[in-house]
Amino acid sequence: MKLAKLILAGAMLATAPSVALAQQSQAGTVRMINRLDGTIVIKQTPGGTVGASGGGATEQQFTASADLLDKVHAGDSIKFTVNDAGGKKTITKIEREKP
Repeated sequence: MKLAKLILAGAMLATAPSVALAQQSQAGTVRMINRLDGTIVIKQTPGGTVGASGGGATEQQFTASADLLDKVHAGDSIKFTVNDAGGKKTITKIEREKP
């Protein structure tokens, strides 16, 4: 019984980092907003040391609520938080960076 509890505790600890990564703060530039579909395309700023990832910035499409989309415009530099649930990436928080 103790062994089963230890295995369960270990499995829970192993999944904790993935839950933390499922919602994390990121930075980027708004490329396009489609208010009819509730989607936004963001060119993400690469993190870490320049050239460390071996690639440039990527563009991704996310879903967001209408009130979040109303806070930003194409070309804005932003910080945002994404929730990745079931393969659907939804922005839960967005704020414009000061120029």
